[in-house]
Amino acid sequence: MLGGVSIWQLLILLVIVVLIFGTRRLGSMGGDLGAAIRNFRSAMSDEESAKSTAKSTGTLPGSSSPSDQTADRVRDETHSG
Repeated sequence: MLGGVSIWQLLILLVIVVLIFGTRRLGSMGGDLGAAIRNFRSAMSDEESAKSTAKSTGTLPGSSSPSDQTADRVRDETHSG
């Protein structure tokens, strides 16, 4: 029984939540939650594909910009002496 919570207590809680929010609002909240999870998974898979592309090419996307190269050169000159 889920840490001392019985099925009857869960059913009473469910009835109270439905009475407070209504079925339409609960449905829209569930839909919004599902969309958020789908967007999160999509973003994670996009990031994973970008990482795998970066590993295969040996560079990260956008890391070869002139400003990055200049910053690296200045940092190397500063630290070398």
